[in-house]
Amino acid sequence: MELVLLTAAGVGGATVIGSALGFVFKKISHRFSDIVLSFAAGVMLAAAVLGLVLPSLEYGGKYGIIVTVLGIFAGALSLSVIDKLVPHLHKLVGVEPENHPDSEGINRVLLFVLAIAIHNLPEGIAAGVGFGSGNTAEALFIAGGIALQNIPEGMVIIGPMLAAGITPKKTFLCALATGLVEVVGTLIGYLAVSVASAILPFALAFAGGTMLYVISDEMIPETHAHGSERGATYALLAGFCLMLVSDVLLG
Repeated sequence: MELVLLTAAGVGGATVIGSALGFVFKKISHRFSDIVLSFAAGVMLAAAVLGLVLPSLEYGGKYGIIVTVLGIFAGALSLSVIDKLVPHLHKLVGVEPENHPDSEGINRVLLFVLAIAIHNLPEGIAAGVGFGSGNTAEALFIAGGIALQNIPEGMVIIGPMLAAGITPKKTFLCALATGLVEVVGTLIGYLAVSVASAILPFALAFAGGTMLYVISDEMIPETHAHGSERGATYALLAGFCLMLVSDVLLG
């Protein structure tokens, strides 16, 4: 349990670390952020497939393929519904409350926190679910991929939030709050599969589906929106291959 708690703190803390870097480098070039985010997408892609989807098939037994496919789509659909209810941060950055039909009368800070937190919760759950398999190396592999993705996300949100008029103190508290949500998500995922091990195959696939959705719907489009397509593509491949090599070496 101690390792789970440390991992939860690491996953959540990565967002805070990225945010701290965002204060130092307030004006990060799109090209740099695209490359870093693409690399993180590759890492997350490998973690989702190798650490969640394939183990789901392994633990699913006779009906493993059915459980895994259903779990992947359930995870993706859950985030799709969340996206319709609460747009993700990249859809809110720079939007004044009075110009956003769903945010009239809502404090700008709370809107940012809500958007980031809701989208970060499934990522935390994915990190926690990985420990349910009993394979610590694999669980750390997944958590490392998520944590790496959180660093550039934490970096790129700081500048727009400061530009929107949010004070540095509130901006940092926002980052801290979103990091804490991932800690909670990690613990929820771990406890869920520990209490009911029968749901492990579905839970692994569900977590994998949420990660695949984030990669396809948010990360890749964002990294290909500023003319850095080729560099972003190779950065994604580099991140994927790094995690592939790490998985082989870790056995």
